[in-house]
Amino acid sequence: MDEGVDMLRGKTIIVTGANSGIGKATVAELLRRQSRVIMACRDRERAEKAALEIQQEAGPEQGELVIKLLDLASLKSVRIFCEEIIKEESRIDILVNNAGIYQCPYTKSEDGFEMQFAVNHLGHFLLTNLLLDLLKRSAPSRIIVVSSKLYKYGEINFDDLNSEQSYDKAFAYARSKLANLLFTLELSHQLKETGVTVNALTPGIVRTNLGRHVHIPLLVKPLFNLASRAFFKSPEEGAQTSIYLACSPDVEGVQGKCFANCHEEQLLAKATDEEVAKKLWDISEVMVGITT
Repeated sequence: MDEGVDMLRGKTIIVTGANSGIGKATVAELLRRQSRVIMACRDRERAEKAALEIQQEAGPEQGELVIKLLDLASLKSVRIFCEEIIKEESRIDILVNNAGIYQCPYTKSEDGFEMQFAVNHLGHFLLTNLLLDLLKRSAPSRIIVVSSKLYKYGEINFDDLNSEQSYDKAFAYARSKLANLLFTLELSHQLKETGVTVNALTPGIVRTNLGRHVHIPLLVKPLFNLASRAFFKSPEEGAQTSIYLACSPDVEGVQGKCFANCHEEQLLAKATDEEVAKKLWDISEVMVGITT
């Protein structure tokens, strides 16, 4: 993955969920390529610990790390973060919507939304929209959306987006990841002729702490850990498509596609439904309080 090394030198890049897993691995590679990376994280202490580890591993010629607080479960936090970015940054070259919460028990965000839908979709929806003008002024710029192959098991039920009638944590995660792909599709139409591109990716099964809410029986845990090391990707391997979409000249001008293992991926019809994508966009605007 040495392709496009020079392309990232000096670029300002925001990565959400940057203190662990794929996000942390993505930041480490971007820093090694001398980018200026803004780590958008919920917990300052954990972010500072991760930043130290990343800087120690990145080698002598590295870029710059900036830590900024962002809680995607709070629309207020998203707005404050974006206000600060717009005030402090003259440009944003790449936005990586990486953060995610996976199969948590039913809880609501401070704004009253089901937590997985709130963090994985709505928080990033508002974040991207509030930063769009700056991204357009920074063109050519790129938006990268981390989805999941589990989108295949999701459905967009407009009558119960908040999972108040029924809640299945696996289904809710899948739906939020389908929402990521529909968001990418609709945004790609809106970004035509702007010099800003948006593409999604599915990283595959990666060994991260994303599954902290998934219960694995004590007796099975050693076997699970052994199997995960054998069959799951490392966070570094999982981050490769994010890095590819950030820097490869092959995807220059490519718009609204989804990638896996650095190649374009064919999506199911449910993820390319223009009508559903537009309807979800309009409803999401209302949910996050965007007035157009």
